[in-house]
Parts: sequence; structure tokens; C-alpha cells
Amino acid sequence: MRVLRYLLIFIPVSLITEFLHFSQPLVFVFSALAIIPLAGIMGESTEAISHFAGNRIGGFLNATFGNATELIIAFFAMKAGLFDVVKASIAGSVIGNILLVLGLSMLAGGLKYKTQHFNQKVINVTASMLLFAVIGLTIPAVFTHTVPSQLLNTRYEGLSVIVAVIMLLIYVLSLVFSFFTHKDLYAVETAEEAAPKWSLKTAIIILVISTVFIGIESEIFVGTVEPMTKAMGLSEFFVGIILVPIIGNAAEHSTAVLMALKNKMNVAIEIALGSSLQIILFVTPVLIFLSLMFSPMSIIFNTFELVALLFSVLIANRVASDGESNWLEGVQLIAAYIILAASFFIL
Repeated sequence: MRVLRYLLIFIPVSLITEFLHFSQPLVFVFSALAIIPLAGIMGESTEAISHFAGNRIGGFLNATFGNATELIIAFFAMKAGLFDVVKASIAGSVIGNILLVLGLSMLAGGLKYKTQHFNQKVINVTASMLLFAVIGLTIPAVFTHTVPSQLLNTRYEGLSVIVAVIMLLIYVLSLVFSFFTHKDLYAVETAEEAAPKWSLKTAIIILVISTVFIGIESEIFVGTVEPMTKAMGLSEFFVGIILVPIIGNAAEHSTAVLMALKNKMNVAIEIALGSSLQIILFVTPVLIFLSLMFSPMSIIFNTFELVALLFSVLIANRVASDGESNWLEGVQLIAAYIILAASFFIL
């Protein structure tokens, strides 16, 4: 996390280059580099608040703010009408967490420890929920692709809202399951807890300030997406599915790898799979509801996104089935991610 601190210099740099109207690709890079450390600081402040609030409320705060950076970026992209970028970022976050983050964690941990073990019951619950969530995303797309276009009308957009409501309800129930009715399954994760680095007041102030700056940088970042993609010859789809998730979750990704190096695979895997679950069950419904303020966004993903999502989740369920991991499994996950990234790049 110390390395991320040095990237804070890009906050004033990005603001200055935006104010002086530098080239858009350059502003894109600077704003992206500014968002990465801000996301890390937001995560640290949330952790500190969690210590004072207790495990139950703290768990809710971590779940809520864990993907706040991506939610903010997606909100400004949605406000700008970049719906393809928003939906691609949702799919890219899930794919990146499962294949890239989990893969890097298993590779890093596996190179240090021959075999690493994790709580199979907990991870199986998360993986199963993830499979359900992706199925929820798939049904609206299958509906629109199978029903003749002449039979479709504006009412089908209501299907996205219905699915969003159901997903948000399942998300709330999953919190009840993990923090109340079956909290004994997760007790092992709270056995070791370090003292917070900030006071409660300081943590709240830092959280508010980092959120405000992420909002500012996200607006700058989104505003440069279209000119940057034209200048660099990239598609908005590639930016949404690869670049946005990596930028928004860089701090969280590094934490998962560090946990694996400490032989805490329960934490590392829960970060990867739990974050994916939050993206689908919490971030996606919230974005659907927020889109009603502008232009309603459907929950329809394209075929390639859905296939990539399904294969990624099936891999997650397979990895979770034996309760152990090694470096070769990490290599395989990373290889799968690179193949998908290369495919998205040429689209």
C-alpha cells in the first residue's frame, strides 16, 4: 500500500492537465493513476471505521464501500450515456476478480507455499451465490434474444428493474446469512484483528474526502474515454471491460495478493469472489435504479460478455470445490484472463 501513496501526486497533476486542456489521452492516464491510490485510501478508512462499528456493521460497510470506486466511475459513465462502458465494466469486474485477482493470489501464494487451504464451506456458499447472480444476468439477455424483435416494446425495460429488485433483495439476505443466522461459519476470519491506524473521526473525514476526490477524478476520467479511445484506436468496450475494473479495484487486488502471501487464502479468495458477488447483487441494481434519473439502462449484456461471465463463475465453483489451491491453478486462471482480454481487445 505504501507504493500507492506515491501515486497521490497524480491528483493535482490530473486536475492541472484537465484545467489547462492537455491532450485527452494524457488526462485519461493521469486521472486513472489518481483514482488508484484514492480507492486504496477509501478502503483503509472503511477498515478503520469497521473496527469501531463492530463486525456486523463493519462487514456491511466493507461490502458497501468495497466497490464504491467502480460505482462512482460507472455513475458518471452512465450520466454521459456510455451504457456499453458501464455494462462492460460490470462484466469486466467479475471476470477480473475471478480470473486475474484469484489467479495472481494463487500463483503468489503457491510459489511460497506448496499447497494452501481455505474454508471450503464459506467459499462454496459465495461461489454458489455467484452462479445464481450470473444466471440472473443471463435470463434478460436470453429473453431479448429469443423473443422476436417486433414483439418487444418499452415494457421489457421493466424486466431489468424487476431483476435488479430481486438481486438487491438477495444481497440483503446474504448479509443476514453471513452476519446473523450463520455467522459461526465466518468466525474464523475475525480471529486476528489489528488495531486501527486512525481514530473514528479521522477515518470518517478521510473517507468523505477520498470519496469526493474519486467523484472529481471519475468525472474527468469518463470525460476522456471517447477521445482517448479514438486517439489510441481502442474500443470503449475494451476500456470498460479491462481498464476500468483494473483501475477501480487495484488497491483491493493488491490486498488479495498480500493475503495469499501471508497464507491467508480464506481472505484472498473471499476478496476475489465476494467482490464479484457485490458487483452483481449490489452495484448493478443500484446502477439500474440510478439510470432511471437519466435514461433507463437495461440489464442486457452481449453474448460474449455472458459466455465469459458464465465460464469464469464455473471456474470459480470448480476451484472452490476441493478446499485447496496451488500455483498451477493460479497460472491457469491468469492464462484464461489473458485469452479473454486479447479477445476483447480485437473487438
